[in-house]
Amino acid sequence: MAAAVIAGCERGASTGGGPPSAGSAGPGCPTVLARAKAAVRHSEQTDSARNGPASGPKAVSGKTIVYVAQTMTNPGVAGAAKGVEEAANVIGWRVRVIDGQGTPAGIQAAFSQAIALRPSGIVIGGFDPGLTSQQVAKADAEHIPLVGWHAVASPGPSKHPELFSNVTTRVGDVAKISADWVITHSNGNAGVVVFTDASIPFAKTKSDLIKKELATCSGVKLLAEENIPISDTSSRTPQEVSSLLSRFPDAWTHSVAINDVYFADAAPALRAARRKGGGAPFNIGAGDGDPSAFQRINSRQFQTATVPEPFSQQGWQILDEFNRAFSAKPASGYVAPVHIATAANSRGATTWDPPGYRATYRKIWGR
Repeated sequence: MAAAVIAGCERGASTGGGPPSAGSAGPGCPTVLARAKAAVRHSEQTDSARNGPASGPKAVSGKTIVYVAQTMTNPGVAGAAKGVEEAANVIGWRVRVIDGQGTPAGIQAAFSQAIALRPSGIVIGGFDPGLTSQQVAKADAEHIPLVGWHAVASPGPSKHPELFSNVTTRVGDVAKISADWVITHSNGNAGVVVFTDASIPFAKTKSDLIKKELATCSGVKLLAEENIPISDTSSRTPQEVSSLLSRFPDAWTHSVAINDVYFADAAPALRAARRKGGGAPFNIGAGDGDPSAFQRINSRQFQTATVPEPFSQQGWQILDEFNRAFSAKPASGYVAPVHIATAANSRGATTWDPPGYRATYRKIWGR
């Protein structure tokens, strides 16, 4: 197991391990299982006691924000932008969204256009600021505060690049709870496939952390790690899934993917193999939570759970972080807790929209 966990992966590579013990009556890791169950129960709750910072400055007025989007075809980027626009209507600011069209040249042009508008602040919406280092430097020189959404790996302020704050969940929390869900759902006995994109450092870090947590349970075996670039999921995933079904027809019980998109592309191959949509392999997406993932989960079609980002809530937080910057106050330090969405707790919703945060921010802003 240790060898499987630490093995490196190259583009397109698959690493294998042994199947879980056949006929295991009890959990393979009772102590770990008990801890995982408690964590999963907590993360499946839908009424968090604190959805937002406890306090902050009153709203300043007359601000204009430009949201530079990696691409508005990305549901997460678009969802966060929608949250920013909704919050702006409450706080009384103006927002303009500029679509980078998903290409480096398009994102650079969009960022340059944003700076030319001389806004009060700019959102880096879902792309690596390293792609726009010249524009970031220019914004800094012109004292335009920058707030990122999934711009760097960690939440909170960033010095390199210079961001007042970065709004995202913690990758370690997402990875751990995804693996804990597998341990819990399998009662400590599972054969797992992990889907990742090793060409993206953030994604590889996430999958490495998933494997590390899975390895804490002796009854959970890593069957394979499939390294499929996100850009190739539609062409590569069906073929790889067919191969996995051939190699592990009975041992493959669960999957974890660094993004829900893998399961959208796995579904045709699983369906062709006459697998039941609500049966094994039971799949969880370690992050994102776009509407199509919720639709698969709610209809029990080859995805059982996801660890979704609260896109709209994060949009409101972006506005709150700017308000703190304009008020010469430090960043909030708030990080949304991880949540597990299933058919049982989503109640037919197609996004994770926690309760209470709108009222929290209205109270802080005096709106």
